[in-house]
Amino acid sequence: MSNALHDPKQAFAACYDVEPGMGRDEILAHMRKHGVRFLRLQFTDITGVNKNVEVPASQFEKALDGEILFDGSSIEGFTRIEESDMLLRPDYSTYHVDPWPSEGLPHSQHGYVAQLICDVHEADGTPFAGCPRQTLKRVCAEAAELGYEMNCGPEAEFFLFLRKPDGTATTETHDSAGYFDLAPNDSGEECRREIVLALEALGFEIEAAHHEVAPGQHEIDFKYGDALATADRLSTFRFVVRRIARQMGLHATFMPKPIFGENGSGMHVHQSLFKDGENAFFDPNGEYEGISDVMRWYVGGLLDHARGFAAITNPTVNSYKRLVPGYEAPTHLAWSMRNRSPLIRVPARRGIGTRCELRMPDPSCNPYLAFATMLAAGLDGVKNRTEPPPPVSGNVYRMSQRERQRLKIKQLPANLGEAVDMLEKDAVVKNALGDHIFQQYVHAKRTEWQDYIAAVHPWEVERYLTRY
Repeated sequence: MSNALHDPKQAFAACYDVEPGMGRDEILAHMRKHGVRFLRLQFTDITGVNKNVEVPASQFEKALDGEILFDGSSIEGFTRIEESDMLLRPDYSTYHVDPWPSEGLPHSQHGYVAQLICDVHEADGTPFAGCPRQTLKRVCAEAAELGYEMNCGPEAEFFLFLRKPDGTATTETHDSAGYFDLAPNDSGEECRREIVLALEALGFEIEAAHHEVAPGQHEIDFKYGDALATADRLSTFRFVVRRIARQMGLHATFMPKPIFGENGSGMHVHQSLFKDGENAFFDPNGEYEGISDVMRWYVGGLLDHARGFAAITNPTVNSYKRLVPGYEAPTHLAWSMRNRSPLIRVPARRGIGTRCELRMPDPSCNPYLAFATMLAAGLDGVKNRTEPPPPVSGNVYRMSQRERQRLKIKQLPANLGEAVDMLEKDAVVKNALGDHIFQQYVHAKRTEWQDYIAAVHPWEVERYLTRY
């Protein structure tokens, strides 16, 4: 990889010259000033995969005016072929310029590449019901009607793997390090630093970067923010991690459980509600160490609907290979003060930092739909004043089945098929998704589950081929 990022402000002035609040004309002037040659218009399909339409400089004005059409029938869960034309309406606040050279070409030959995250609209300009970003905006608007704004901070873990000489990704790690280890055991140090530099050039406030528990596993944390901005940042984060890793000859994956016998990658989501600029989760006189009634009810809502939104926050067959006992991932519906074994943990900080940490999501989820369904679940708890059971102090993993039954601790879905069954039964989650996304998502996940259970896997061949 080029070492240009080691002096980023000199090499990539266009990245650092972006000012918050730039409007259409200012963005257009910025692109012309810095020789931006291409503009990437990014959006996500219902599964959370980043998609884009890239336009050259001759189309910048048309793109900024939201007049770029694309074929929605080719995107997972969008629309039918007979009604395929869709528009991309950019959110100017997401404008940035890529902080790296284009593949194999210096910027002097190729020009910079800029990006805008977009909402998807119908050809007649009306909002598209299948746009995940607008789904989150709608649920956030429902929260605003109650006076609340959701803040969240995800901790997305990922693996770095080696590539074969032909570039094919492997599951061979390039280190044997563990939690918080240093070089030379941690061979991912340089790659993490390059990722951090790129993210900082894009305006991220990075709080920490470190090696995780499993060999080749890493975490980079960025500052929390409102739900929509955080979902946008998470989409960009995953793109940057994979791009920088590839430039360094590695493969980065957010697959939840790529290696049997090792910890999987989670995406713990810290969340809180703010009202009139104050943290509504904090009450110095609260029953549980400064926790307000609002936070307690919010936790009650999350616990009530966790099995219903599991298919959204943990969306793949592989997700449920992580949610098993023995690997630090939650498997049961309980909450706790500090204890890390239940589904929800309440970190020790109080005041503006009072929050709950939902530990079940993984980084393969669609961030817009995941935040939307979590927020809808929590708000349902607040509106109905849902009382959660008392917080659990013991290790949920080590409790007997009888003890868990006594404490009324239920279990998360065991697989994707069960999760989709529970999604179909949860009216609150279904309403948060909207009918279009709900129907398309259930169809996609039912198909994925059927494909999985019909396939013959290497474990089965090894287990049964010579036995029977």
